[in-house]
Amino acid sequence: MATVNPPRGMRDILPADKARRERVLAVIRERYLAHGFDEIETPVLEEYSRLHAGIGGDNEKLAYNVLRRGLDADAIRDAAADPAALSDLGLRYDLTVPLARFYASNRGQLPTVFRSIQIGAVWRAERPQKGRYRQFVQCDIDIMGDDSARAEAELMVASLDTVDALGLDGATVRINDRRALDWMLDSFGFTAEERPGVLITIDKLDKIGPDGVAAELRDRALRAIPESVDEQGPRDTHAVDAFEAFLRRPRTMEFHAYGERQIRAALPDGAPDEIVEHLVGIGQAVAAGRASTGSGTADIPLVFDPFLVRGMGYYTGTIFELAHPSVDYSLGGGGRYDGMIGRFLGQQVPAVGFSLGFERLVDLVTAGADAEGQAVVLVHDAEVPVVELVAHKTALIAAGARVRLERRTKNLKALLERAAADGYTAFATVPAGASDLEIKPLS
Repeated sequence: MATVNPPRGMRDILPADKARRERVLAVIRERYLAHGFDEIETPVLEEYSRLHAGIGGDNEKLAYNVLRRGLDADAIRDAAADPAALSDLGLRYDLTVPLARFYASNRGQLPTVFRSIQIGAVWRAERPQKGRYRQFVQCDIDIMGDDSARAEAELMVASLDTVDALGLDGATVRINDRRALDWMLDSFGFTAEERPGVLITIDKLDKIGPDGVAAELRDRALRAIPESVDEQGPRDTHAVDAFEAFLRRPRTMEFHAYGERQIRAALPDGAPDEIVEHLVGIGQAVAAGRASTGSGTADIPLVFDPFLVRGMGYYTGTIFELAHPSVDYSLGGGGRYDGMIGRFLGQQVPAVGFSLGFERLVDLVTAGADAEGQAVVLVHDAEVPVVELVAHKTALIAAGARVRLERRTKNLKALLERAAADGYTAFATVPAGASDLEIKPLS
């Protein structure tokens, strides 16, 4: 007998949870629309070649592929060693690759600077565990056609405003620039070939600390050098030594607000002016935007982190993550991916995006932030005429309430507890012939 459970890593969403998710989505949509973004929709399926074009990083390995139609057993056996011969379509593993394809396909109908909202499910063949699903919702905003700091600032102001509206005020954005990372690693002496592996290790800094990062980098460097080098002298780990010395450099306890001084203090001497000025400009624009949104402060809610990496290989410039003091994990993030659209269009188009971690946000939003209009359960006996029940129900709906009809059971307490769990806030008993109902709170 087939199991009645959903596939591993996927979930059924019960009514109360679904209603909660939709309320959070409504806030996200409303705030992003208010900031001038326009919602689009793309297919859940994309061509296999597009999803495996080398721009999706490790996510490409987690893509669900769709078997080509019309293949018989012999054709499947012949193509078993070639996934591209077996599949021509796949489920999207993020919303950014489909967006780049969408923009390239519809550019003639879009404004020069296009601000998009895209909300939808994505699928990855993850290893299921707590908080990690194979199907989940992403909420993305992106700006295409603007290479200035204004684009990043608009994304951050809109996203911070959105989490404020969800009752999660106090959020900050950790920010870095892939160009700054590349320059820093180059200044230490890491080669371009070493850089991808080095970035993977640096990304573990929060988990394994400076000692763990230095040890892993040194082990990686030693394993990369042929044994024959031993005969010529000690193996060369000068780049790791330089990086470890930078990690352990003396630091003053003085706090610098986000700006040029803080950024230069966090980087090795001689950081490129162009990169620093771009980051400073973002901070100034975000400060102005936050003061204007009524957040109550002109402080810059940004923190420069020279070791922020983010795993997607398509990032070309600014990268960032949304942080909140109530949790030790990010609630979203994104970055600039100026090279992606050119893969589809044949000419470069600047682009930058911010993705909210919807599944994590839903878990953090409090019940108070979910509040909506009155939701009433009408409990009636079997003998109450249907016409009376429908009349009572439609009258309450016309007054703005959400209404459910329930036939009285022997265990009235259990019935009302179930209604409360489904999001109902009040109830009334309906006797036959009643003209007015006494509505009582469920709590």
